Amino acid sequence: MLPPGGARLVAMAKQFPFYVAGRAENGSEQLDVLNPYDGTVAGSFSVPDEAQVERAVQAAADVTARSRALPAATRAAALDHISRKLADRVDEIAELITAENGKPVMWARAEANRAVSTFRWAAEEARRFSGDLQRLDTDAAAEGRMAVVRRFAKGPVLGISPFNFPLNLAAHKVAPAIACGAPIVLKPALKTPLSALLLGEILAETDLPEGTWSILPVHDSRSAELVKDPRLPVISFTGSETVGFTIAAEVPTKQVILELGGNAAAVVMPDWQAEGDLDWAAARIATFGNYQAGQSCISVQRVLVHEDRYREFTEILTAKLADLATGDPKDPETVVGPLINAAAAERVESWVAEAVDAGATLLVGGKRNGTEYAPTLLADVPSDAKVCSEEVFGPVMVVSSFGDVNEAFATVNDSRFGLQAGVFTHNVQIAFRAQAELEVGGIVIGDVPSYRADQMPYGGVKNSGSGREGIASAIEDYTDVRVMVLTGLDL
Repeated sequence: MLPPGGARLVAMAKQFPFYVAGRAENGSEQLDVLNPYDGTVAGSFSVPDEAQVERAVQAAADVTARSRALPAATRAAALDHISRKLADRVDEIAELITAENGKPVMWARAEANRAVSTFRWAAEEARRFSGDLQRLDTDAAAEGRMAVVRRFAKGPVLGISPFNFPLNLAAHKVAPAIACGAPIVLKPALKTPLSALLLGEILAETDLPEGTWSILPVHDSRSAELVKDPRLPVISFTGSETVGFTIAAEVPTKQVILELGGNAAAVVMPDWQAEGDLDWAAARIATFGNYQAGQSCISVQRVLVHEDRYREFTEILTAKLADLATGDPKDPETVVGPLINAAAAERVESWVAEAVDAGATLLVGGKRNGTEYAPTLLADVPSDAKVCSEEVFGPVMVVSSFGDVNEAFATVNDSRFGLQAGVFTHNVQIAFRAQAELEVGGIVIGDVPSYRADQMPYGGVKNSGSGREGIASAIEDYTDVRVMVLTGLDL
């Protein structure tokens, strides 16, 4: 039986150190990370012991004042350096992501390049992190007064990143922290810690003060202790709904940012009928319902098509799914690779079987081979089936028809999740109505809900979480506003 996180006791493999207060260290417990596709050893790492974790947290607390006061040039230079070095090592990083996560190399390369951009954006935000002036003499009683509004880091951040984007979601914890002067302790997923530890190699090359950052691949029991530690007043968590809301309930006085799950909908409106529209939408939905093997919070899960085009579109979509290249994630042609482990694939298999037993029609897919699950499309699915109401987090979509925009939007909103939605329409009125009425954090018009630009606010409502990722938005969550009022000014 494997230890928590899916790692096993190490034999012989390249070992990545973890980082305590910016310094590389090793511990006595050593683990392997296994490639989800073929079970080979992707790399190894060791787990920090209690004393090492304590040193990391105390160092973060001790450096807080100095970190807040770091010149913008120092923060920006560090972030620029990280961005450049990641760019220099894109091929190496993509190979590592594929090895530890099973993500096809085409998507692993995209993730590595996104991390390059994430740190570049953070460098720009570090230079812009200035504050605002507000004239107060708009009220006669405040003549001669002006407010200087600035933001300051609340204190050290505990960043908890998931397995599905092992580098870029770690970057979304670390980069905004550096940009605003908040020390950070990063806890990567034990299933996929190696990309974050490689990031540590590059961080260690910067001139950031000792204690500004640590990367600790600890077991969940130790992570729970970090959540409760009062020296870490901010928690940025990306992961499951259950764990996220447990964290929020346990530490109600902390600032907790939650990026949780979703069951994203793509809506094909009746006006989406220009030449090539249906084919293009079907291709996008097929790809982005199955990229990362569906292990993305914003992969397409629910497909809603106007009744006039439903049969035609479903036939096109079924064919697109059947044509997706699956298999070895190292093959540059592979679009759909394995899930993170056999247990995940078995769960997906059971949810599909449950839906079929309840009356759903299997249009394509529905087959498992070890950690792989074929791209799957279901129709006639009861709304309470798990593949509709829960987050599948696998390569499975359900398709249904609607009669008008009211029905379509009501169906999208009939979910406890609200992360992102995609609406295929050329009608600007419907686009603005979608933004006003759909209960989600982001809406993509003319494309799938799986689009994300790393500088934009990203997050959800309802059970999809609270707070926002995206560098500038995360900085707001990591900081407090302080207002200084100047008096007696000649304005």
